[in-house]
Amino acid sequence: MSFFATLSEKPWLATDTAQPQPAMNAISLLNNQKRIALKFFLAVVTVIFSLFIITFLERSQFPDFQALAGQPWQPLSDPWRLWLNTGVLVAASVAMQLALYYARTGRKRAVLAATGVALTLTVQFIVAQLWVWSLLNDLGYYLASNPANSYFYLFTAVHGAHLIGGLLVLAWVFIRVSRKSLSDTQQSWARVSGNLSLCANYWHYLLGIWLVLFALLTSSAETYQLLAALCGF
Repeated sequence: MSFFATLSEKPWLATDTAQPQPAMNAISLLNNQKRIALKFFLAVVTVIFSLFIITFLERSQFPDFQALAGQPWQPLSDPWRLWLNTGVLVAASVAMQLALYYARTGRKRAVLAATGVALTLTVQFIVAQLWVWSLLNDLGYYLASNPANSYFYLFTAVHGAHLIGGLLVLAWVFIRVSRKSLSDTQQSWARVSGNLSLCANYWHYLLGIWLVLFALLTSSAETYQLLAALCGF
């Protein structure tokens, strides 16, 4: 029987006794499903922030609205603290991209190091934002004393909440990677790469959101009037 089996073989067709391709296809399909879910979530978040920004511009046209930047005495006219925080978040986003690169090459220690740096920097960003809150509060810019104050706290709080959610997911990925063996299969590292790819995209997105909020919150009253006019307010 083995003789006839040998005669019936088709060597011009690719064969793989280990058959890793079905497993890789399943991982790829799962990663695509997660990517679609993330895109849908980010679309919802974009709508939420867009609505906040529109209401902010509309509210800026009321007489009780006092911008936080423009004049030298206003607290965000020299936003060096926010620039510092922005640099920290940029570094966290770069660390996430490095972690993804190392995961694709199966370098466990490098993945753990880069992911750990991203986690640490993101926590530092959140703490630094709370530091700015404290400084504004000490200067008398309370939550309810001015609509511009309220929006500053709202924007930074919602943005920070999304970062905290991302931290929980990234911490879970970090734990999963720490339990992996250096000899794990390609399929196993493909799962890690897929998860880190989603985390990296999420961090880049939140960085972009923060840059928009940063530019908006440090603008002058004249800029708000121009933007509001463009929006039809």
